Amino acid sequence: MNPTPMTPTPMTASPYPHLQAVVFDWAGTLVDHGSLAPTQIFVDAFASFGITLTLDEARGPMGLSKRDHIRTLLEHAGLRAQWTARFGRPPGDADIDAIYERFMPMQIEHVGRYSAPIPGAVEMLAALRGAGLKIGSCSGYPRQVLDVLLPQARADGVWADHVVAGDELAAGGRPGPFMALANVLALGIGDVRACVKVDDTTPGIEEGRRAGMWTVGLSLSGNETGLTLAQLQALPDAEVAARREAATRRLVASGAHLVIDSVAQLPKALAEIDARMGRGERP
Repeated sequence: MNPTPMTPTPMTASPYPHLQAVVFDWAGTLVDHGSLAPTQIFVDAFASFGITLTLDEARGPMGLSKRDHIRTLLEHAGLRAQWTARFGRPPGDADIDAIYERFMPMQIEHVGRYSAPIPGAVEMLAALRGAGLKIGSCSGYPRQVLDVLLPQARADGVWADHVVAGDELAAGGRPGPFMALANVLALGIGDVRACVKVDDTTPGIEEGRRAGMWTVGLSLSGNETGLTLAQLQALPDAEVAARREAATRRLVASGAHLVIDSVAQLPKALAEIDARMGRGERP
């Protein structure tokens, strides 16, 4: 007698059939609510040269590679005037190098203090992997800093299939498309239009747009609002709404297709993007 044929177990359809990968930033996106690790260390590094830099000023160029970040800060009229008054000359390339060399060991020493996952990030990444999406990532952090951050983040459940550091590519970093496209190559993605770049900074959103990807900005978890979770939760609802609105304006102006509070809301945003692709829309 022939055995009764087994009924094959139906495969669960992906909730995102038109998408292939999501490329994430790190600080302020997956870890470090408020993106404090880089900003506070910039303040401390400049202070070691006798230069006063506020946290808001430090946040201005966030998303760039750290050397480019320092260069951009020193182009600010107020900081340039401070430097000239203290050292008798405007800052030059050697001064950028000197601040960077002071910044790096401070950043390496302290980045682990700010490696806690954004609430919902662990569950979100698991859901995306369960849906068959590949997970890429890139950062303004140099590789030396990521070598400290990544093992701690992974121990907490946050990891990516591929990571590109801000100092690894000869072509440069943000707002150019190079780190995002390096993820496309490494992950074997067939169409950049099937990728979503998620970032809490305007240069990171510009990076995704220049790479031809969909882009999702984060209004409350990262650099644009710049508060720890405890600080954010302590604000009145009206103040949170005002900060969300201001951050959303900046992120949309930089090219974000969608803006959400944090990566905890990303699955819903991806479903919207996938539906738009199903209607024939492209980034």
